[in-house]
Amino acid sequence: MQSHNILIVSASIGSGHTQAAQAVQNELLHRFPQANITVVDFFADSRWLGLIKKTYLLMLHVLPDAYDFLYHQSQKSNPGSNVKNLTARVMKKRMLNLVEQYCPDMLVFTHPFPCCAAAYLRRTGRLNVPLYAIITDFAAHQSWVHDEVASYFVANTEVVAALRRMGVDRQIFNTGIPISADFTQLPPNRRCLAEPVVLIMGGGLGLGGVEESVAALAALRLPLRLVVVTGKNRSLQKRLALLKKLSPHPVELIGYTDRVHELMAKASLLITKPGALTCSEAMALELPLLLFAPLPGQEEENAAYLTRQGAALKITTSAELAKMVSQLLADTAQMATLRSNARNTARPYAASEIAEILKGHISDILPFTGKAG
Repeated sequence: MQSHNILIVSASIGSGHTQAAQAVQNELLHRFPQANITVVDFFADSRWLGLIKKTYLLMLHVLPDAYDFLYHQSQKSNPGSNVKNLTARVMKKRMLNLVEQYCPDMLVFTHPFPCCAAAYLRRTGRLNVPLYAIITDFAAHQSWVHDEVASYFVANTEVVAALRRMGVDRQIFNTGIPISADFTQLPPNRRCLAEPVVLIMGGGLGLGGVEESVAALAALRLPLRLVVVTGKNRSLQKRLALLKKLSPHPVELIGYTDRVHELMAKASLLITKPGALTCSEAMALELPLLLFAPLPGQEEENAAYLTRQGAALKITTSAELAKMVSQLLADTAQMATLRSNARNTARPYAASEIAEILKGHISDILPFTGKAG
């Protein structure tokens, strides 16, 4: 079989986009072991894009309301709008460099920024390979919508409908969000509530209400053990090390780890901001979810979707968090309902399904002609 160069482009804003990319990469390698399948971070090795990333994260931390406003304003933009064209022009050089370096036969995206740049390059005749988009949230944003994208892979039927309303007439595959096969190889979570373990996560960057969660649970006089994943946030880990000394519960602090599937399998309950990858992983293991301190924009929409499905409960204050943890750990019926709804919402084999669909395109890669191409 002819060897192909397949480039999967992610972005290191959090870890979810990269984890999704790696899950698809692994499934493709099972099917095409001789292919060159590479995952790259669009923000790596670029000072300018690194500055954009830092500005984005600073805005989330310092000016979340401003980010929320920009998110929803950009949602109103049209295909080919000035917002998209500006984004593309700023980022096109990095995309061209990647194409020159890897000479891909196919481009797959798990973040909208590089997808926007590649679509612009196709539209202006500087790129002639098929583009595929994997939307890694439970809702769709206008920044993903480009005539030059050959096919979309999405989380649910709501995203399918949203993209259609935005004018997408390409193939849209309702596959779910791709997660690692590690989460399909463990039995569903059935942790004994007699000795509960509460897992607290804030994504790869340790964002969200991690510190507030640990402090809130200190007020509970229940037999709890806390496992806290701080990701790459060293300052958070240092602050929690001090808070740990004041907690009446045993607290285990873990930095960035590839053992999340094992931690989830041993937990009774997960407290997390609603990052779509983390929530998809938890649902695959039927782990009850409490969503706390979502980031503005897409995570608010993720939380709304998961609560509509009954797969998670959204908590707005620290006091409410402590009360809900106490209530759930005493209510086996409610925990069972959350697990059941998680099972019904989960799409644990999304990565495999996406790889199988892409396999059909890889087998006979032809130049894709978009409406605006």
